[in-house]
Amino acid sequence: MKSFAYERALSAQMAARTAHDRHQARFIAGGTNLLDLMKLEIEQPSDLIDINHIGMDTIDDLPNGGLRIGALVKNTALAAHPRIRRDYAVITRAIVAGASGQIRNRATTAGNLLQRTRCPYFYDTNMPCNKRTPDSGCAAIPGFNRPLGVIGTSTSCIATHPSDMAVALRLLDANVQTLKADGTRRTIVLADLHTLPQETPHIETILDHGEIITSVDLPPPIGGTHIYYKVRDRASYAFALVSIAAVIQPSGTGRIAVGGVAPKPWRVEEAEHLLPQGAKSVSRTLMHGARPASMNGFKLTLVERTIDLLISRALG
Repeated sequence: MKSFAYERALSAQMAARTAHDRHQARFIAGGTNLLDLMKLEIEQPSDLIDINHIGMDTIDDLPNGGLRIGALVKNTALAAHPRIRRDYAVITRAIVAGASGQIRNRATTAGNLLQRTRCPYFYDTNMPCNKRTPDSGCAAIPGFNRPLGVIGTSTSCIATHPSDMAVALRLLDANVQTLKADGTRRTIVLADLHTLPQETPHIETILDHGEIITSVDLPPPIGGTHIYYKVRDRASYAFALVSIAAVIQPSGTGRIAVGGVAPKPWRVEEAEHLLPQGAKSVSRTLMHGARPASMNGFKLTLVERTIDLLISRALG
């Protein structure tokens, strides 16, 4: 691990300004992903800005009937919150499927959204990786690519986004609230937060340098049966080969979002209109344009079969 300076921020504005002024600065809250990357020297921040003491750790009702989740709300608290369990149960199910209790006790809402890929070649500093070192190449494309992306990828990168919670938030049309160093606030639709790799896989979000997430806003609840189903190589806290977040209404209509297949939570609203026609029609539209690598074409069938399972359970 490289040496770094440490500073405790006293407000979100202070944190944003400090990060903006120091190009290699990073925010740290739970640190469940960042510290691992620092140990491997994949991340080499000049400064760590501790944001644990600036508030942003509450869950509050919004005037429109929705819910505002502070950026520093721990995953454990979020999953257990009465309104989340009652009105947005897919979030609770995604969080519990995502990590052990110890990690959930430290991991935060914003940190979960911003965690970096678990592609094995990203973590292996002896191998080329365009996400880790731009223009160095992608070892995953000709290598062991079974757990990696099949859609939204590029010739530069086939890594997937690892978050379970982000898939549930994408399903629910969440918005992200941010604060910039100059005091400007903006609302980012979660669907737009993460970028596709194209030729710049090292750019993973549309956040400006120093811009800090302050909260995630949920719209009013939509009812229906909330389901999160995660297919993985082992039962205990592995990252998803395919995960499906769904809200299915009694009429058979609903919403579907997919994890484990793309560089961001994957949702195609056009495909959701086909839910009454069954999983085959949904998955065909949802995964249109997929480009599987040499070892992961099975994910296309897995998406279809998992959607079929969820529809059956919801309407069963």
